[in-house]
Amino acid sequence: MLREVTHVEALGGTRLRLSFHTGERGEVDIAQMVSFTGVFEPLSDAAYFARVRVEPDLSTIVWPNGADLCPDVLYAAAMGLPIPGSQFGLKTAS
Repeated sequence: MLREVTHVEALGGTRLRLSFHTGERGEVDIAQMVSFTGVFEPLSDAAYFARVRVEPDLSTIVWPNGADLCPDVLYAAAMGLPIPGSQFGLKTAS
């Protein structure tokens, strides 16, 4: 089931507060989900990280360089559920 991110708020550091189309809300620490290399490298800069926004056409969050994350992965992390794809080498919260 595709979850839709409807609102994002940068909380400082690499933490985000997310709202979903279901009305559910939660917080995620992006550093627990990705390595800041490649397309995610600019996110290691706090000012750049804070430029996150919701892209309605993708139903997820995106940064100015096009970096984005799957809304289902964000939902799982925000709700404390197993992260889809973690068996394929994605970072998971410990």
